[in-house]
Amino acid sequence: MSLAVWFTLLVMPAAAGTCKAAAVDFILLNGDTLSARIEDDIRADLAQIGVSVTTRLLEKADFNRAMSSGDFNLCFTESWGPPYDPHSFAASWAVPNNEAHYPALSNLDPPMTMAKLLAMVKDVTVLKGEAARMTKWREILEATHKQAVSVPLWSKRNPAVINRRLTGYNHGSQQWDYPMHTIEVLSGSKEVRVAPAAQTGLFKSIGRMDPHSYRPNEFFLSNWVYEGLVSYGPGGSILPSLAVSWTADDLPSGGQTYIFELRRGVYFHDGTPWDCAAAKLNFDHVLAPPLPSEIRHGWYHLPGQVSSWGCTASHTFFVSIKERYYPFLQELTFIRPLRMLSPAAFAQGSASDPTSENSCPTAWGTPTLAGKTVRCAGIRNVSGTGPWMFKGTTLQNGSLAEAVFVSNVGYWGSRGNVEVLRAVCFETAQQVKDALLSGGLDMVVGAGVLPPVDIAEFRTLRRDTFMTMLGPRLMNTLLVLNTQKAPTDDIRLRTAIMHALNKAAIIDKELAGLEEPATSLFPDDAPYCDVDLTPRWDYDFQKASLLNCPEETVAESRPNLGLILGLSLGLGLPVCLGAAGLCYLLGTRIGYRMAVSKDKRAQPLVDEPQAKKPQEAGPDVVGNSA
Repeated sequence: MSLAVWFTLLVMPAAAGTCKAAAVDFILLNGDTLSARIEDDIRADLAQIGVSVTTRLLEKADFNRAMSSGDFNLCFTESWGPPYDPHSFAASWAVPNNEAHYPALSNLDPPMTMAKLLAMVKDVTVLKGEAARMTKWREILEATHKQAVSVPLWSKRNPAVINRRLTGYNHGSQQWDYPMHTIEVLSGSKEVRVAPAAQTGLFKSIGRMDPHSYRPNEFFLSNWVYEGLVSYGPGGSILPSLAVSWTADDLPSGGQTYIFELRRGVYFHDGTPWDCAAAKLNFDHVLAPPLPSEIRHGWYHLPGQVSSWGCTASHTFFVSIKERYYPFLQELTFIRPLRMLSPAAFAQGSASDPTSENSCPTAWGTPTLAGKTVRCAGIRNVSGTGPWMFKGTTLQNGSLAEAVFVSNVGYWGSRGNVEVLRAVCFETAQQVKDALLSGGLDMVVGAGVLPPVDIAEFRTLRRDTFMTMLGPRLMNTLLVLNTQKAPTDDIRLRTAIMHALNKAAIIDKELAGLEEPATSLFPDDAPYCDVDLTPRWDYDFQKASLLNCPEETVAESRPNLGLILGLSLGLGLPVCLGAAGLCYLLGTRIGYRMAVSKDKRAQPLVDEPQAKKPQEAGPDVVGNSA
């Protein structure tokens, strides 16, 4: 073996041996074309480290069932963004049959357990002082990060493509906050047609349109129609909404009482006045036992923290909480379930009983827990205080074609000059694009309506007609690795998967370079989340390969450096020296013979002294002959 080969063996990194074969189950929502393309890239990346992927395309109900029950190894999800991150998203991990993290966190590597992690999340929400909360959140984020359960892929932003006949739109501070009421029409009709992003991508259904329940209601529709006591502003600020001011008084028990001064002169869309009685009625129904439990509203902590509420004057409302729960105001900004419905819209009006005639949807039946039961009676009509009033729907071939809203001319806040707003349904993203280009659609807002390549096209090539805006980073797209199900119950495999995914390449290929790789569970500008976590889950193919190989295989494939060095010094050097000496002797002998031969041929032309000079310079003759 040559010295060059020996040297290469010494300096080259050890190549991994045969990796452990692993087969993982990847569940995907059927019809989500972007996720399907990304799945192809993930499958290709994992194949390089010996991990094969079997993908199941599931309809929405089946997908939710598999995700919440833990019937998967890999699953896409997202953090919830503001105002939910990090505390409410983390609190939801404790709710069975909710989302992917409940099963995914159930089999953590010791000494961490799911029970310990959830206790940490609960404890941090009642800590006093920013510094103490920052320290505790750091511990929580480090603990979850080291378990390698959530692969942070990229941070997600809301795009908007807007015909330049419109102006004044600014992105909201939540994922489903589309503040259409700020738009001004510069030319043409005061009727605006928009294709909004829905929870399943393209807008397809309005749901029940009540403010106190969840799917199939659409967040953005509820946000247009209904308001809460406070709203969520830029940078996490808490802004007045139906309450204009508030104070918090500490209680001897360790809790607090918040006193809200309510906005005067506000009316629901049906003409009913907004006052403290309306606020109390909504709290009575949403927080009627057992609804605050894990049965319905227990996915976040506020319902369990509230101990009492009521009125001290016509426009003064109080809420007492059991502990100094720091996210209280932040959680009051959620789009559901504590938005305000007109008292006249309850099943029996303002006299509706929270137990026997609750505003919860009739599809919920009669929720029962620990001897407490409510009967869900639903609502009579859609009536809030928001900037848009629901007018109705248009059907085409029996399916929803559009939902129509008219401006609330009596709205207490500022508004633009749009008179009618039509949320339009489309079957495909190509239809959306064609409608924009033809002028049949004024704008697109939210992620998942147009593919990233089209967003990039409007942003770069169609700037004369359209304005394309990318909002702030809201949440992180995640790949959840389920610790409950083999083979992702092995932390070495989960860590290998973390390092095997080339996120930057996927972003460039599938997202048109519009997003940025994420490095942790939450965006670092979420409250208490600006933490430098190690190890960084960066793309590192060599590390991923070595992690998924048995140690003995890696050891066998790695050259014995001590033996190589010993052989090189003990055998290689003597051999080289011997070869060099032999070459010298052979070269001298050949030069001598060549010199004699030349001397004989030149003898008739020179005298004796001159004939001896070449012989004395034998080695030089050899060199020149070469």
